[in-house]
Amino acid sequence: MVDGAALLTTFLHGMHANGMWEGERGTNVLDGAASFYDTYETSDGKFMAVGCVEPQFYAAFLDAVGLADPELPFQLDASAWPEMKKLIGDTFQQKTRDEWTAIFADSDACVSPVLSPWEAHEHPHNRARDAFVEVDGVLQPAPAPRFSRSGNSRPVPPDDGGRDIGKTLAAWGFADEDVARLRDSGTVC
Repeated sequence: MVDGAALLTTFLHGMHANGMWEGERGTNVLDGAASFYDTYETSDGKFMAVGCVEPQFYAAFLDAVGLADPELPFQLDASAWPEMKKLIGDTFQQKTRDEWTAIFADSDACVSPVLSPWEAHEHPHNRARDAFVEVDGVLQPAPAPRFSRSGNSRPVPPDDGGRDIGKTLAAWGFADEDVARLRDSGTVC
């Protein structure tokens, strides 16, 4: 697990080596400093996530929010980010999250609604992916990863008073004598 977590930071190490990730938290391109990679509050107190790093997506973003103007500062001009964040923030305050979601629905602008954990299952992408399942009346994330040639087992609710470890181990392919040996040794209860 530690190796995997370290591997996920490869891009940060590359950015740092190239002088693109130097400062404290909140001062770098992907940690909230850049105007084109942040979250913005909408008029209803909800939020939209903006992540239009590449120039073509940034152009689509500016067009969708009505800010396409050749006089705007260059996207990567860090000195202009505070001014642009204010301009973009003021723009997002003009509509609700649902209104902005509709505006960006068919756009390549890399903008999406920030959903609560209790809303995420309703998002069309999550529905299309069957990313959530209901087990014994409880909505929860579906097992992952899901591959096209093999299915995952559907989660089951816990037994009353706890799961029967013998049944669980048998379902995993353990023979009765192996389960008995594990119980006798105190490895499982």
